[in-house]
Amino acid sequence: MRGISKTFTGVKALRDVRLKAWGGEIMALMGENGAGKSTLMKILSGAHRADAGGEILIDGNPIVIDGPQSARRAGIAIIYQELALAPNLTVAENIYLGDEISHAGGRIDRRAMETSCAPVLERLGAPFGPRALVGTLSIAEQQMVEIARALHGKSRILVLDEPTTALSSRETDRLFRLVKQLRTEGIAIIYISHRMAEVYELADRVTVLRDGSYAGDLGKRDINAEAIVRMMVGRDLSSFYTKEHDPDVVHPHLVLEVDGLTDGGRRVKPCSFSINRGEVLGLAGLVGAGRTELARLIFGADRATGGTIRLDGVPVTVSGPAEALERGIAYLTEDRKALGLFLDMSCGANINLGVIARDAKGGMALDLKRAAQRATDAFRSLRVRAASPLVTVGSLSGGNQQKILLARLLETGPKVLILDEPTRGVDVGAKSEIYRIIDELARKGIAILVISSELPEIVGICDRVLVMREGAIVGSVGGAGGEAITQQNIMAHAAGMEAA
Repeated sequence: MRGISKTFTGVKALRDVRLKAWGGEIMALMGENGAGKSTLMKILSGAHRADAGGEILIDGNPIVIDGPQSARRAGIAIIYQELALAPNLTVAENIYLGDEISHAGGRIDRRAMETSCAPVLERLGAPFGPRALVGTLSIAEQQMVEIARALHGKSRILVLDEPTTALSSRETDRLFRLVKQLRTEGIAIIYISHRMAEVYELADRVTVLRDGSYAGDLGKRDINAEAIVRMMVGRDLSSFYTKEHDPDVVHPHLVLEVDGLTDGGRRVKPCSFSINRGEVLGLAGLVGAGRTELARLIFGADRATGGTIRLDGVPVTVSGPAEALERGIAYLTEDRKALGLFLDMSCGANINLGVIARDAKGGMALDLKRAAQRATDAFRSLRVRAASPLVTVGSLSGGNQQKILLARLLETGPKVLILDEPTRGVDVGAKSEIYRIIDELARKGIAILVISSELPEIVGICDRVLVMREGAIVGSVGGAGGEAITQQNIMAHAAGMEAA
């Protein structure tokens, strides 16, 4: 792709962008949300038309892509984060959707379609057959159907947009093996991801976009976090993590004490810990260790069968999320789209939902002026990038959606803030801003519990880290006289290596 530009109603989304993808190569396309990655790929796949002046070449020959069908004919396939499958149809019917094989009388020949697509499923090692109903498959298996559809259509260029967002670690490993297999078969793979670990493992080359422009390429030997971050956000990694608060000096006061909290051992064994005012306490562990389950017990989203919770030294009962919020415990869910935000409502409405009763006059009418000011203040303090609080939250980037959800929680005035995977699905620049917000909240005296699967994040922003394994807290690093907060020390507890 050469000299690709795109303008939307006067706004320049892409400026003279170039991109190369070689057969038998995995090229990682990186950049902050809003950098232009999606727009560039939509031009490649025919969903958008580029402005005049640019060109797309395949095998050195210029081609015209004027729609999705011409992109498919050129051998280009894109698999979006939100899969485009019909769950009520079979695997074969989805693979042939829009291009069905028919009998002479016009009736669909399902047997012919099933026979024709069986070899590509076998080539991918799919654990299901062409007659399986797509709605019964896991997300990882549905992703495999999308890849099968691309390969069946003789695609030579495969774009994967954040493919591991909804996958478990085991499913992610299976996808990585499949992507590497496709590379050996000569397919050009464009892999879009915010996750550095995935880029390290898969990428032969990295292309970076910043603010709608081409920022540069990195070869395999030059791929490192420092270089990528510098190209993406224009500053060094040394300023990435913000940790200016000092809980031992500024706020030496115990806020939350958890003693023997458990759900009867189903997912969480008796757990005990405490958090000081202004402290950022990390909760680490492998997938399935029980971190989220423990947080949900504290917040009252799940029912505890034993243990006690004390706030400011006073025992409290938390029978549900509403009571938790009233007592000063707020919880930012790991799944903001399904469990946190109302995506079709405005940003302002989402921010005000937690405190809407405060604006009621006489128990009925709402003080809309006050609500609007609250949303405006939140936009300014959290640096939300959106035209105004009136835009729908679903139209924002992942990082800005996370800020809107965080703004709602902060309006409740929490003493304890539980952040479950606060930077999941968020680009590097937005991550840095979220770290700044966490540090600022700690300086204001809020006790913060951070659950994260990204060890560099835990190491970079936490004052102390608890490690869980199989539903129990099995270790602690950091704090006065404790082990150093390092990835190695955390993993030693998480994997049970300290016992050995």
